[in-house]
Amino acid sequence: MTDCTGMFQHALYSVPDLRHGYCIDDNARALIAALYHAELFGDVPPGECGAPGASVHRYLMFLAYAYNESAGVFRNFMSYDRRWLEEVGSPDSQGRTIWALGVAVVTAKDDDTCDLACELFQKALPGVSGFCDLRSKAFTVLGLEDYLKRYPDLPPDSLGESISASDLRDRYASDLFVAFTEHASDDWAWCEDRAIYDNAKLCHALLVAGRSMGRDEMVEQGLKSLGWLLDVQRAPQGHLSVIGNAGWLPRGGSKAGFDQQPLEAHALVHACLDAARVSGDSVWADEAWRCFQWFIGGNDLGVMLYSPETGGCMDGLRPDGVNRNQGAESTLAYLLSVLELHRYCTSLV
Repeated sequence: MTDCTGMFQHALYSVPDLRHGYCIDDNARALIAALYHAELFGDVPPGECGAPGASVHRYLMFLAYAYNESAGVFRNFMSYDRRWLEEVGSPDSQGRTIWALGVAVVTAKDDDTCDLACELFQKALPGVSGFCDLRSKAFTVLGLEDYLKRYPDLPPDSLGESISASDLRDRYASDLFVAFTEHASDDWAWCEDRAIYDNAKLCHALLVAGRSMGRDEMVEQGLKSLGWLLDVQRAPQGHLSVIGNAGWLPRGGSKAGFDQQPLEAHALVHACLDAARVSGDSVWADEAWRCFQWFIGGNDLGVMLYSPETGGCMDGLRPDGVNRNQGAESTLAYLLSVLELHRYCTSLV
């Protein structure tokens, strides 16, 4: 799914679909996967141009090229012939890019990778400081959290920008907390009137930021809402039954059964592993493993979404079976889940 430019968005079965080109969302996720792989096993050589590869530099260069200097933000969509299809990417894509850059800053093994990621992070911070959408804020909080592990606060840059990473983290985390407290009730422990996509990222960002900020009430709310997400997506048989995108889960309504997306299973795996770290309670790690089983048959249809033959992951679960296309988002959801479980287990040794 990767050529010398970056990772393709979509696939026809396991074959890259060149018609849809590339996007920064997927290359940001791919950068995180490459960084985690390098941390655990060493980097993958990039190979010849056009050959498969998962090098950190390959995906980081895509993010660097996507940065629009005049607008101060990242572009998202690029055609196969390397033409940018927009000047400003969506807020979600901006937030996911900040998340990936934060991971690079704290995880990169060499100074050049860390310094480039740090430079991009600093340049982009003013452009991501005015988000309204809760998910964009949550992605940004995750990136800020990782960045602040290496740098207690944003050092002054050459342009004299004065945006504080810790202040932005505190502001966005507080916004998430307010949304939860204003919307949640005893039977609806959620921050919106519908649970839609990438849900676990919202409580995930809240609980890790709450730990760093010394805000126990944030951590408590994050854990409570994550537990609620697990409960509403638990089938009677005990396996994960993901909220479907054909209607989502409205307040006072019923959960849509399909289509179920790999993105949701991964978000739960990642959030549960950090919940185990924050709380010290291994029951959250058990929940992460249960959610991971969704990829390998622990789902409503009892079918495999991961393909051992290709190393990819099917694009979703439909009422009549799997969507056999193996696009970047789905494949990276599986790979990131595997890598995050490895990282968690390694930290216990």
